[in-house]
Amino acid sequence: MAIPKLTPEQLQAARAAATESRRVRAALKDSVRDGSKSLSQALDECAKNDVLAHIRVIDLLKAVPRIGDKRAAEIMTKYDIADNRRVRGLGRHQVTGLKAEFN
Repeated sequence: MAIPKLTPEQLQAARAAATESRRVRAALKDSVRDGSKSLSQALDECAKNDVLAHIRVIDLLKAVPRIGDKRAAEIMTKYDIADNRRVRGLGRHQVTGLKAEFN
């Protein structure tokens, strides 16, 4: 399968869309970090928004205050979540477990 040739305008539009997606995901992590949203609220928002569903679970966990690399890794292991898993790929029991962990 060959990579399609894109015009400069299409490339620019793709770059702009990618930049906006990164900004939206960063804004969600910042709102979790500053406490204006709980992890449960963030997970619910990710379920409704396709752009937010691409956040890595480990990054979202580390955005929670007082959760660092070690504790995030322990939580991921506890709920059998792979290190590279994104929120979109979580099962319902994993989501329920994460919500229960932080309520």
